[in-house]
Amino acid sequence: MATEITDINQLDLNRSYSYADYISWRFQERVEIIMGKIFKMSPAPTSVHQKIVSEMHGALHHFLKGKRCQVFPSPFDVILTVNGLESVVQPDVTVVCDPVKIVMEGCKGAPDLAVEVLSRSSIAKDLHEKYELYEKAGVTEYWLANPAGRSLIIFSLQANGKYAASKPLIAGDVAISNVLAGFSIPVDDLFVNLAEEPEETYTTAKRI
Repeated sequence: MATEITDINQLDLNRSYSYADYISWRFQERVEIIMGKIFKMSPAPTSVHQKIVSEMHGALHHFLKGKRCQVFPSPFDVILTVNGLESVVQPDVTVVCDPVKIVMEGCKGAPDLAVEVLSRSSIAKDLHEKYELYEKAGVTEYWLANPAGRSLIIFSLQANGKYAASKPLIAGDVAISNVLAGFSIPVDDLFVNLAEEPEETYTTAKRI
């Protein structure tokens, strides 16, 4: 009989884990699995992070009202399989246009748009592991908001299966979606009335 996992320290970092493992764990810490490997999530996002997420989710919710696509804020599990390895991630904002992919557990399969807001604890994960996962899994658009630079980059999946990046969008620019026809948001709207974050260098995220 398998040992019940009630403490995150019981996990073996050299193992690959699956969605079945993920839903069996009984500890309180939030984690993501990326290509079988475990990554801790920040226990409590900053007010800056949550303000940007709220602005993005609000704009998408208003635009998509009555449309086929649906938008979900985190925590919302997105379950992906690439090369036989399972991943369970929680984008800050997720848009899914195929209703078949929406299940009680979250989204099974690649969403149409994933938004991540960079934080000091997630920058490496968002720029590397999640970027590679979203690209390989076929997430059509990946929006990456950077509070420190008050900028946004849109990665759009090309016919060759690789992402192409927009120029960094800054104050005065308008972010326009290619996958959600007609949706746009001024970059200024995302970063309006933000508290000032301390002047510290963003550090790389580590697996647990």
